[in-house]
Amino acid sequence: MNPFEFHQNQTRRQMIGLGARGLGALGAAHLLNPSLLNAAASEASDKFAGTLPGPHFKPTAKRVIYLFLSGGPSHIDLYDYHPEMRDFHGKELPDSIRNGQRITGMTSKQSSFPCVAPMFDFTRHGQNGSWFSDAIPNIASIADDITLVKSVHTEAINHDPAITAINTGSQQPGKPSMGAWLDWGMGSPNKDLPGYVVMISKGKGNAQALYDRLWGSGFLPSKHQGVKFRSAGDPVLYLSNPNGISRDMRRNMLDGIAKINQAKKMETGDLEIDARIAQYEMAYRMQTSVPELVDLKDEPKHVLDLYGKDAMKKGTFAHNCLIARRLSERGVPFVQLFHRGWDQHNNLPKQIRGQCKDIDQPAAALVKDLKQRGLLKDTIVVCGGEFGRTIYSQGKLTKDNHGRDHHGRSFSMWMAGGGFKAGFEYGKTDEYAYNIVENPVHVNDLNATVLRALGIDHERFTYKYLGLDQRLTGVEHPKIVPDLLA
Repeated sequence: MNPFEFHQNQTRRQMIGLGARGLGALGAAHLLNPSLLNAAASEASDKFAGTLPGPHFKPTAKRVIYLFLSGGPSHIDLYDYHPEMRDFHGKELPDSIRNGQRITGMTSKQSSFPCVAPMFDFTRHGQNGSWFSDAIPNIASIADDITLVKSVHTEAINHDPAITAINTGSQQPGKPSMGAWLDWGMGSPNKDLPGYVVMISKGKGNAQALYDRLWGSGFLPSKHQGVKFRSAGDPVLYLSNPNGISRDMRRNMLDGIAKINQAKKMETGDLEIDARIAQYEMAYRMQTSVPELVDLKDEPKHVLDLYGKDAMKKGTFAHNCLIARRLSERGVPFVQLFHRGWDQHNNLPKQIRGQCKDIDQPAAALVKDLKQRGLLKDTIVVCGGEFGRTIYSQGKLTKDNHGRDHHGRSFSMWMAGGGFKAGFEYGKTDEYAYNIVENPVHVNDLNATVLRALGIDHERFTYKYLGLDQRLTGVEHPKIVPDLLA
């Protein structure tokens, strides 16, 4: 390149790219030998290992396990019981309750909206006397360990916008997921495992699609996206070396690729190249850490029995809960379990019993297991779906069979540990479990409160993108719910 062309090409972007050479080399040195730069990072135990220099508040939690029941579990049949529901079973839902509210295309075809009382018995549990369905006896047994919120709500009425909103803060795809935000901001104390792990199980009910963007990094560097563990073959894709490739050979290959990537980084200043190098290095370290993680031979029989008969069966919710506990023991900050099959537009009584059979014992076991290990005090367990279900029947109501449509106006979720109150119930709906009458909690309010327990101010937890200070909790004035925190 002649001098004239060189000066013509010195845009601000190229100047920054050239200036990043030293920083890029420094970053590569840290990835290949973290001990060179760890002196500053190990100053104090309350400092984060991610982008944030430290917590905004004193945290009560270090990590999150999110049990996501994909499809919209019926709060009416599990948690939000009103005895008077029995009195208006089969009667038309009053217009004054529905009040012209937005409904799905499926329900819009109905000419009748007959109310359906729960097909299950409910009993009170815990010192607070909260109602729990007999479909979830094990979760009922941890009533004194959880905060049950009966007034969660969302604007979305269809699956994909709703599940996107609760996971990313926006109904529009493309934003980072909660786990990606936390991995970016907090980092992870365990450099041999991903800071954000996702596992998926499926029940026998109607299963809505799950897209990788639900655990994606959006506009954050791609190294912060969730790493999906699989139920068959290698726990993580391409974890094993190909035939004929030894571990030493793989190390030499990665070193060579790192040099090529670093040269490209110096030429272009593309920060995503750093993410690529980091992911290669993480994959190499996971070759040792992940097989040890998923090997359950050291788990005693009484622990396996606690999680149930499927604890050793890969791909089940029970197995994933046990792996989630092991990940938390190793310091992984965010683990998310998706259990599909909760979209019960028909045959709800049978389907929801099957789904509860899958998740009831393992979810309760996870809380009990964390508690007896001393991990629950700084681990938040969150359990719920993207919305609830309607009090009225989806389609024709028969004696033993009915379904329920989507309902975002009110639904129930529970949290345990990590600074959330124990044995506490919050929020109230009307006798139809349709409208919130006390203490509404928007899905972004809930996320803001989880961040607060982790020591993060959701309003200051931002990333500049497209000229805006983007954040997990969106822009609709979300608020922390201090009453949920101990």
